[in-house]
Amino acid sequence: MALRKQKQYDWKDSNLALFGSDTERQVKKESAEQEPAWKNAGQKCGVQIWRIVKFKVTSWPKEDYGKFFNGDSYIILNTYKEDDTEELLYDVHFWIGKYSTQDEYGTAAYKTVELDTFLDDKPIQHREVQGHESQLFLSYFKTFTILNGGADSGFRHVKPTEYQPRLLHFHGDRKHVTLKEIPRCKSLLDNTDVYILDLGLKLIQWNGSGSNKDERREALQYLKDLQEERGPGKCKTETLDEDPKDLDNDFYDSLTEDKDALEEGDDDVAADKTKELYRLSDASGKMKMTKEKTGKIDKKDFDSKDVFIFDAKDSVFVWIGKDTSKMERRNAMTYAHDYLKKTDHSLVPICCLPEEKRCRAFDLAIAA
Repeated sequence: MALRKQKQYDWKDSNLALFGSDTERQVKKESAEQEPAWKNAGQKCGVQIWRIVKFKVTSWPKEDYGKFFNGDSYIILNTYKEDDTEELLYDVHFWIGKYSTQDEYGTAAYKTVELDTFLDDKPIQHREVQGHESQLFLSYFKTFTILNGGADSGFRHVKPTEYQPRLLHFHGDRKHVTLKEIPRCKSLLDNTDVYILDLGLKLIQWNGSGSNKDERREALQYLKDLQEERGPGKCKTETLDEDPKDLDNDFYDSLTEDKDALEEGDDDVAADKTKELYRLSDASGKMKMTKEKTGKIDKKDFDSKDVFIFDAKDSVFVWIGKDTSKMERRNAMTYAHDYLKKTDHSLVPICCLPEEKRCRAFDLAIAA
């Protein structure tokens, strides 16, 4: 049976923050004068996660940190200290699932700016898009999991006998392993990775011949956790190493040849890898963007009086000069989003970086 296709969010037709729109007005209406979700935000070091539910910010259970649904939008705050100071520092990300709605996307963006304001404009803001996550974002989780649907569909309280079979794909290395639910299609199997076939009352781990120990270890731990969730003795497990000569197994029998189930390819990659630097200035009374430089970009190319968009092609940085206005700072994410809508790589991570802040990803992009 062919899988029902979901409607993917149309990024290039979107307005990131939706300021002045019905979404913004609805957000303001639903929000209290002081957002309850931010009550304990950023008070101590560590990661905090919230999900957007009908224009509201709701806490995400700690036991589910690292698990995201492709139909939802989330806000992630990382609070930390540098080695030589006791000052609390912040990175705030909003992560958008491939099938998140426009309202959820707009609310996540708006609320991220609100959280930034609540924390006295100290955070560095980031936009994360499913399948294009930054290394910084992924570093928060040992295993990064993407599941189909929305959180309301649940994944903990469904009875095993009511489970629809699903195929989970493990890919990564010792730094982090990404877990993603994919269509149960034979042609999607990659023998350099590991998969778990979840049949409800039976779990089968398939180890590709070229998979690494990190993928195998994370998959085995995930399999054990699933078995424990479903109760003692209720769920059987099996580990299967790839063997082209032995295809007589429930794992292979449960996969399909359905061509409609194939995943969409990722064509959101910049054709031209040449780095570009643009200046945003309102010195004339109207905000204008002009191209400053292409090729090798140096830190001396940036000016404290203006905002710059640095397109590294696999990521975009909005560099906010210390002498620019607070309004320009708060619109930084919108500037980057509007710029990317006109490119062939609109889904790359965005980082909004005030001049006085340090960002290792930015330093690496400059040095490359």
